[in-house]
Amino acid sequence: MITPRFKLPIVRRVFLSLFVVGLLGGCGEKVVTIPGSIDFAPVPSRAPITPGLIDEASGLADSRSMEGHVWVNEDSGTPAQLNLLSHEGKLSGRLALPGITNRDWEDMAAGPGPQPGVTYLYLADIGDNLARNDQNIIYRLVEPKSLTESVGAIDRIAFQYADGPRDAETLLLDPLTRDLWIVSKENSTTRLYQLPYPQSTTTVNTAVFRGELPLTLVTSGSISTDGQEILLKTYLGVYYWPRFTGQTVVEALVGKQSYSLTYQLEPQGEGICFDKAGRGFFTLSERGNAASVTLNYYKHQ
Repeated sequence: MITPRFKLPIVRRVFLSLFVVGLLGGCGEKVVTIPGSIDFAPVPSRAPITPGLIDEASGLADSRSMEGHVWVNEDSGTPAQLNLLSHEGKLSGRLALPGITNRDWEDMAAGPGPQPGVTYLYLADIGDNLARNDQNIIYRLVEPKSLTESVGAIDRIAFQYADGPRDAETLLLDPLTRDLWIVSKENSTTRLYQLPYPQSTTTVNTAVFRGELPLTLVTSGSISTDGQEILLKTYLGVYYWPRFTGQTVVEALVGKQSYSLTYQLEPQGEGICFDKAGRGFFTLSERGNAASVTLNYYKHQ
């Protein structure tokens, strides 16, 4: 486990006033929000998924419009559709996405977008095992309120990396700024890229390099609905960062030590997301050679 940068007893949504000597010309008070809690259940609740229904799970996002469900995307070789999975592991249905293709969908997110008060789904077609794609795409659509609702326009956010092609499996949506963040999947130090809001849907955007993280083989990530907690997942672990009031994503992640959470290994753990209420997080795995997989939920203690 990585040693935290501060050793404070953290309680869910604690507010702490720190008097900083020399701040604001030597006087004054700075109020710092200690976000979230690193105290998650060490053993998750598990909801079994019938084999054959969702075997290639790659990313997931807790639905904002359909209570008690998560959206699940599968990666290359599967149809251009999203799976709606109940928190109990039952497949409620599938949502076909017309006019787009699944080259290698690797992650997804749910949250704000161009229209105020509307929830969008973001689907990241960013897998590139050989690092040779000239462009990658993030698809954005309004989250439907039911599976019978027609899918509206699907925006196409095309981008290139500023420093050449990269393989990536992680998409982060900052709900405070609507910036999109890509975390590369590296065998060495992981790289963090930013697509600032508003992202163009008519030209090719440039994903700007913003720093490195001391992780390898990052497969998914999530920022909480309130923007105060960040998770990144590898095949072997889950890593947590608090995001203090006023911090950017870069300031929260780059150069900051993470908390290594207790994580029960999965066959090929690919997806992670906070629940919409911020009470915990889900993980989901590809089935691979395993007999079956489960939707796992780690609750805040």
